[in-house]
Amino acid sequence: MARDPYDVIGVARSASADEIKRAFRKKAKALHPDANPKDDKAQDRFAELNNAYELLSDADKKRQFDRGEIDAEGKPRFAGFEGFGGGRPGGGPGGPNAETIFETFNFGRDGFRRGGGQGRGQQGGPPPMDEFFDILSGMTGGPAGGRGRGRAHSPFDQDFGPPPAGEDVTLTLKVPFLDAARGSTQRVVLPSGESIDLKIPPGTREGHRMRLRGKGKAASLGRPPGDAYVVVSVEPHPAFRADGKDLRLDLPIALDEAILGGKVRAPTLDGEVELTLPAMTSSGKTFRLRGKGMAGDGGSGDLYVTVRIVLPEASADLEGFARVLKERRKGDPRDGM
Repeated sequence: MARDPYDVIGVARSASADEIKRAFRKKAKALHPDANPKDDKAQDRFAELNNAYELLSDADKKRQFDRGEIDAEGKPRFAGFEGFGGGRPGGGPGGPNAETIFETFNFGRDGFRRGGGQGRGQQGGPPPMDEFFDILSGMTGGPAGGRGRGRAHSPFDQDFGPPPAGEDVTLTLKVPFLDAARGSTQRVVLPSGESIDLKIPPGTREGHRMRLRGKGKAASLGRPPGDAYVVVSVEPHPAFRADGKDLRLDLPIALDEAILGGKVRAPTLDGEVELTLPAMTSSGKTFRLRGKGMAGDGGSGDLYVTVRIVLPEASADLEGFARVLKERRKGDPRDGM
C-alpha cells in the first residue's frame, strides 16, 4: 500500500503548491539514485517520491485525495459494505438482523433450506433468489419485503466503478550539461521497448519532470494505459556549474596576465568571448557577464567568471623575481584574518 504522499514529500496537508514543489525538488536531489549508488532501494524511494508529487501537483487529484475519494496511488476508494443495517446491531428499520437471516436459512445435512416457522416458501431446497436478496436488502437498510412491494436491490448491484487504468512509470534520463543548458533532443526507451525523441527545453535543470500521457503500463478490459514520467538527471560539466539560472566558471590565467592585465578568452554557452582583465588582478576575482547564463523565467541568467592564477614552471628568473617582490612587499596579506 502506497504511503501518504504528504508524508513522502515531507509537507503538511496545508502546504501550498510552491511549498510542495520546493520540498519535492530538495528531496529529489537527496534521493536521486545517482546520489546513492550503493543503496539498492534508492530507485524505489525516488519512484515513490515522484508518484507522490504527481498526485499532489495535480490540483484535481489533490482535492480528490484530500476528500478521501482516491487513495495514495490515485485509485478510487470503493464504498463497500459499511456493516449491515447501517451500522446498528439490530439491522435497518423494518429489516431483519443477523439472527433472522440464520433462522430463515439453515445449513444442515440436507443442504441449504428454509428454516422452520417462517413459512413463506416450500420446505427444502434453496429459496427463490429474489427472496434471498429481499432479506439481504433489509439487513443493509434497503427496502425489505416480498414481491408485492417490488424487488429489492442486491448488495452485489453495488456500482464499484470502472476497472483502474494502467500503472504509471518513472524513468530517469541522463542529459549532458550543455545539452540541458542549450536545449536538445534526447532519445528515451520506454518499458514497452518503444523509442521516442524527447525535446529538452533550453535551461533544463536537475530534477526537471516531463509527462508522457498514455506511455505507461498497459491496462486490462479496455481501460487506458498509465503515463510515463521522465525525470532529468543533468551530468556534471568540467568547467560550468549551475546556480539556478546563473552559471559559474573558474577561468585559469597566467601570472603575467594577472600582473599586466589584458584580454583573455572565456567560454560561454554561445561560444568564446573576450574578457578584459585589469592590471594586478588577484586570483579569486569574479567578473559578471550579463545574460550569458541559462534560459529561465524572465530571461537568461548571468555567467560569473572567477579567475585562478596558474604559476609558470620554476626557473631561476622566476625565483629571482619572487625574491625582489618579497623584499619590496609591505605588510602581510593575511593580516586581519
